[in-house]
Amino acid sequence: MSVDNRRTARKASSGDSAPREVRRRPKNRRAQIAAASAAAFGALGYHGVSMDDIASGLGISSAALYRHYPSKYALFREELLRVGRAMTESVELPDEAADWPAEQRLRHVLDALIAVTIENRPTVTLVRWEGRYLEPADETTLDEQQAAVLDALGSELAALRPKTTDDDLRVLRAALLSAITSIADHHAGLPAKALARLLHSACWSIAHAELPAERPVEPVAVVEIPDSFKHELLLRKAVELFHERGYPNVSVEDIATAAGLSAASAVYRFYRGKSDILAAAFRRAAERVSGAIGPAVAAAGDSEDALTALITKYVAGSFAERALTFVYYTEFQHVPAEERTVLRNIQRLSVEEWARLLREVRTELTPAEARILVHAAFAVVVDLGRAFGNEPLAAQDRVRLLMQLVLFGRPAQ
Repeated sequence: MSVDNRRTARKASSGDSAPREVRRRPKNRRAQIAAASAAAFGALGYHGVSMDDIASGLGISSAALYRHYPSKYALFREELLRVGRAMTESVELPDEAADWPAEQRLRHVLDALIAVTIENRPTVTLVRWEGRYLEPADETTLDEQQAAVLDALGSELAALRPKTTDDDLRVLRAALLSAITSIADHHAGLPAKALARLLHSACWSIAHAELPAERPVEPVAVVEIPDSFKHELLLRKAVELFHERGYPNVSVEDIATAAGLSAASAVYRFYRGKSDILAAAFRRAAERVSGAIGPAVAAAGDSEDALTALITKYVAGSFAERALTFVYYTEFQHVPAEERTVLRNIQRLSVEEWARLLREVRTELTPAEARILVHAAFAVVVDLGRAFGNEPLAAQDRVRLLMQLVLFGRPAQ
């Protein structure tokens, strides 16, 4: 028996335990934390996640997490600004690009921005929808980062299309950024290279859009709600407050006051609570989209006609209910769990029907590609509404055309 074997035998006979495995802290722990937090925040929102949740997902203690980040906000802030910075850096052209033609420059910028967006898809969700929960100075930094991305897109568009007006460039660059970052709004999957090609193709169609001339926009008529329809008034006022402040920052008391009720207890005569009001708003938004499909298909001569009609209805509905459309994208994680499954199914079936019609028009698309384009078209409407409201440069006819370009790759015939 060798010396080593004799030592092992003596330890075994004396009852000594085997040498304890030393666990070493991973060198990339901060990167792991950033990835886990981005996924958690993206799924549940900033207010829906705790440090304990993130630590548990990583299999570490909260104390270990606090060694890297002093607070949830510090983690949230760092991840948002990191990705905002990465997006800004992606649109910076290399020195040799000075000699490139305008088309090559724009294609390079689009490809770089698309690559960063795909790589950071969970955190781009936060950049799109949760940035309002940053502290003022940090929110300003994020806004400046996004402005730098838009400026770069606008500069390359102007070089490619020197006769395009400044207003049209503002619309087109916003639509480009929207189409690219729309992948953060859903979970439709596609291999990275195929996804990048699809997004680039949609962006190239947008880049060459010939927008209709600006014209005065007729204000959307606001339907007055009779005082006796308290349930409807509560719903409208709640959606407006959720839009302005974010769902976590609105109380039942706030909603009651906005609706002219004397006490918060009066709300419970119509809704079980704040989350019940939110669920009612989501059902309305989902049914607006799903309910339009049957009549549009029945009245259309072919799939392109049906989709064109659906585009018109979607844009009109979004313009009429701006706040509801925004809340639908930002507050889903706060809907009661029992409602989420139903709402997801309604949304999924609506997207599938749009995608089916699109594939009948564009037979070269796979089901996954069609779904991604449908989500991108929806995002363009929401984002242009956020950016421009009812300004003439983002009027309904212009937004409809941009949806058509994303979906068909050309104007509707």
